[in-house]
Amino acid sequence: MPGLTDRRIGLLFLVFVSLLGIALLRAGWLGAVKAPGLKRAAATQQVQNIQLPAPRGTITDRHGSVLAVSEAASDVSATPYLIRDKLKVAGQLAPLLNLDQAKVLQKISQPGGFVYLAHRLPAANATKIQTLRVEGITLTPSSLRTYPRSWLASQLLGLASATPGRGTGLEYGEDRILRGQDGIRKIVNDALGQPISIQDQRPTRPGKDVQLTLDAGLQDKVESVLRGVGEVYKPRGATAIVMNPQTSEVLALANWPRVDANDVAGAPTTATQDRAVGYTYEPGSTFKAFTVASAIEDGTVTPETPIHVPYELRVADRILHDDEAHGDETLTVSQVLAQSSNIGAVQIALMTGARRFSTWVSRFGFGKPTGVALPGEEQGIVPTYAQYSGSSIANLPIGQGQSVTPMQMIAAYAAIANGGILRAPRLIEKIGGRTVAEPRGQRVISPATAASVRTMLKGVLAPGGTAHEAVIPGYDLGGKTGTANKVDPTTHEYSKTKYVASFMGFAPASNPKLLVAVVVDEPQGSIYGAQVAAPAFQKIVAFALPYLGIKPN
Repeated sequence: MPGLTDRRIGLLFLVFVSLLGIALLRAGWLGAVKAPGLKRAAATQQVQNIQLPAPRGTITDRHGSVLAVSEAASDVSATPYLIRDKLKVAGQLAPLLNLDQAKVLQKISQPGGFVYLAHRLPAANATKIQTLRVEGITLTPSSLRTYPRSWLASQLLGLASATPGRGTGLEYGEDRILRGQDGIRKIVNDALGQPISIQDQRPTRPGKDVQLTLDAGLQDKVESVLRGVGEVYKPRGATAIVMNPQTSEVLALANWPRVDANDVAGAPTTATQDRAVGYTYEPGSTFKAFTVASAIEDGTVTPETPIHVPYELRVADRILHDDEAHGDETLTVSQVLAQSSNIGAVQIALMTGARRFSTWVSRFGFGKPTGVALPGEEQGIVPTYAQYSGSSIANLPIGQGQSVTPMQMIAAYAAIANGGILRAPRLIEKIGGRTVAEPRGQRVISPATAASVRTMLKGVLAPGGTAHEAVIPGYDLGGKTGTANKVDPTTHEYSKTKYVASFMGFAPASNPKLLVAVVVDEPQGSIYGAQVAAPAFQKIVAFALPYLGIKPN
C-alpha cells in the first residue's frame, strides 16, 4: 500500500505543480501582454471625465423681464445589469421621469451596459432620484432651456439646441454669445466606485445674458391684436412690427398663429416661421411712398405738382386702371398718394425715369437684408435695371413685380419717419450688460423730403383717404394702406382670390416716435388693407401711445 500512496502523492504533486505553472504563465501573460489594456480598462472604470454644461445666457426684454432662461437639470442613465430589483426600481423611477412604469421596466431590462432614461430632467425630479441611491442609476449634469412667458415672441426667440450650430430664431443667431463654454470635471473612484478625488480640469464659463429692445407689455398687446385678426379673417398668417423710428429699436415683433415655445412640437411647422424676416410678399400700394419720395428728392415733383390721371394708362403691353373707375382727371402728388392712384404713381415714376427709379429702390434697402439680428432673413426679389422689361416701370412703382419682407418695409418707412436716415433695425440692447452701439445708418433722403412725404401720408388717414377710419383722437397719424394680389404658383399669374393686406403707419406724424407695420397673408372675408390691417394698426397705436408716454398733439 505504501507504493500506491506514494504514487497518489506524486500525482497530486504533479497536478499542483502543473496548476502552479499555468498560474505563473497566466500571470506573466497578463502582466506582460495584457497589462496596457487592463490598465486602460481599470482607468476607464475608476477615472471619469464629466462634461459640465455651461449655464446658457438669459434673454430679457428692455425692462429685464425674463423671456428665456436655463435651469439646472440632469440626464438620467442606467446600467441594467447592476439593478437588482428591476420591478421595484421601475415603480420608483416612473413618476419622477414622467414615464409609464412598463416603459421604464423595458428600458432597464435591456441587455447591455448602458441606456438613457431621460434627457434634461428638471432639477427637482433629479434630486428625488438621487436620494433613492439606486445602484446602476447615474445622473449627469445638464441644463433645461425654458421660456417663462411661453407664447410671447416665441418665433423671434426660437429654440436653443444642445448641439452648437443648431436651433432656431435668436437662440440660433446669438448661440455663440449665449452658449458659453462647458467645463470638464475629473472624478477618480475607488474599487467600490466611491469618489476619492474630484478635480475641475476646465472651469465652466457661463454664457452672456442678452437684453432685447422688446417691451414685453407692448409685445403682449400686439400679439393680442394679431390674434383678433386671426380669429376674424382666418388668414394664412400675419405679422406686426412696432419700432421707434428715431433709434430703429424694435419694440415688438409678433406673428400669428402663435406658438408655445415650451411645446413647439404641438404647433404646425408653418407657424414657427418668423414671418417678419422670413416671409416675402409684393408690397402693393404701401410702396408708393418710396415712388413719391424719390421723385421729390430728385426735384422732379413737389407735393403740389399736378399729375394727369386718365381713365386708363397704357405702358408697353400693360394697361393700368385705378381701383375706382373715373374719367380723366388731374390730381396733385399729395392726392395721388392719399387716394392711392395706381395711374398717378406710375405717371410720377415715368417722370423720374426707369433707370433712376431702379437706383432709388436699391437706396431704400430693397433687394438686400436689413441686417437685423435675426437668422434666416430673406433679401426679397428686386429686378435690376438690366432686367427691366418695357412694362416694369408700370408694375414696380405700385409695388408689383418685386418682393420684400415686412422688416425691409418698416426699415424703409423709418427713413421717412426719422428724417431720411436708413438704419438696420435694432433688436439687441445689451450683451453681457454692455450696451450695443446703435447702427450709424446712411442718409437716403433729405429731412425736407421726409417731412413732405410724412405730411402727404397724413392725407391717407384724413377724410377722403384710404384709411380715414383709423384715426385716434388727439394724435396726428400718417400711413399707407396696401392690397396686393399674390402670384399663383401654378399659373404664375396674379391670383383673383389670394391677397396680402397691409398697413404702414406712424405717430405723431409731425415727429414720429412710433412706427407700426401690419401684414396679413391671405385674409378671408375681406382683402383690403384699409379694412383688415389698418384697424389692427389703430388698436396697436391706441395702446402704445399712452403706454409709452407719448403725449397727444
